[in-house]
Amino acid sequence: MSVLEGLDGKVRCGWCSITSEFLPYHDTEWVFPVTDDHRLFEKICLEGFQSGLSWRTILTKRENFRKAFCHFDFNRIARFTADDIERLMQDEGIVRHRGKIEAVINNARRAQEMVEKEGSLAAYFWQYEPDPANLAPPQTVSTSAESIALSKDLKKRGWKFVGPTTVYAFMQAMGLVNDHAEICFIRDKAERLREKFKRPSSESPD
Repeated sequence: MSVLEGLDGKVRCGWCSITSEFLPYHDTEWVFPVTDDHRLFEKICLEGFQSGLSWRTILTKRENFRKAFCHFDFNRIARFTADDIERLMQDEGIVRHRGKIEAVINNARRAQEMVEKEGSLAAYFWQYEPDPANLAPPQTVSTSAESIALSKDLKKRGWKFVGPTTVYAFMQAMGLVNDHAEICFIRDKAERLREKFKRPSSESPD
């Protein structure tokens, strides 16, 4: 696990040095806990698009993805038709992979089902938050028992492009796992946010 000292004298996770876009993402988003369903849906979809690609590719196109997919409002995406798929296949601002585009539409419909059953996506996903005491050292693994279990359950529910590695990256980014390096100055900030964070609970109907 590498770290770097920035021009501001602060130590950060080493991957920040790969591209300029990573620094603000690392400092203001990564590992900060999220309960907003649209943000959770966006992130798991973007992680699916990243499969076989780099996060830099996806991050630089993120605003284009948001525009193309109605800011990841899954209720709107669930109504997408074959015409929408063809429209998206012509959109040079996103990753034009038919299987991944179709997966987002499929997953939007599965998200609607999940909200009906679980109350919210947040209530569902945060059930899989691991015990920090059982975590591997930061940035040393790409899956975990929890990401494997979550991936398996999502697939059982009909979700697509949600393998264990994809799901683990989602869990890192959305704050379920604090994977900042031990000496990264953001790690403590993220942990304080996690300590104050009110975990969502299921509000599913009887």
